[in-house]
Amino acid sequence: MITAPVRVITVEREYGSRGGEFAHDLAGRLGWRLLDSELLTAAARKACVPEDLAAKFDERLDPWYYRYSKVFWQDQLYSTATEPEDKIFNCERMYALIKQEILDQAKVGNCVIVGRGGAAALAGKSGCFHVFVYATMAAKRSWFAQTFPDQAMQADQELMSHDKRRAAAIKQYYGQEWCARGMYHLLLNSCIGFDAMIEAVEGAIKVRSAVSQACAS
Repeated sequence: MITAPVRVITVEREYGSRGGEFAHDLAGRLGWRLLDSELLTAAARKACVPEDLAAKFDERLDPWYYRYSKVFWQDQLYSTATEPEDKIFNCERMYALIKQEILDQAKVGNCVIVGRGGAAALAGKSGCFHVFVYATMAAKRSWFAQTFPDQAMQADQELMSHDKRRAAAIKQYYGQEWCARGMYHLLLNSCIGFDAMIEAVEGAIKVRSAVSQACAS
């Protein structure tokens, strides 16, 4: 099987692993576009809603009572009273818009995509390389305490809650397990430092390309 040259890298990350910062440095090293909050901006623009509203739905599920009421009101008996789907803005709508933006930007290429199910959206697509960034609990606690000193005592709870929300959203909107190792080409512990991480990504892509070329010859 011939593998196309990598033109898109997705970076999924545990909360507190500093995966977003790594993605920023990786994009800078490669000279590629970084798509992080830019995905939210694009979704908000397409839905004609304020960006701060879109941010409230970032990597979350709609509340259970909202999902329940939506099913209820979409019953045929009440269907005439419902709003068109493209006029409603919620987590489901935002993920649909973000997924389309990811697919569109992947066609352009030369971009690093952070979170929001990028690896799931582009699973099996040629020219894509998927990275998952994690860290030790001690490293994540330290990051959280420095970033949110007033909430340091709740570090463990907040760290786990964020990751649970991310996992639930990916499962709901992509039908994939967020932390399934088989979905990623490379798993990186951010404790090794960004420079080493970037070298690992570049090296893995080079090896992958060399193996593909050898198989094709």
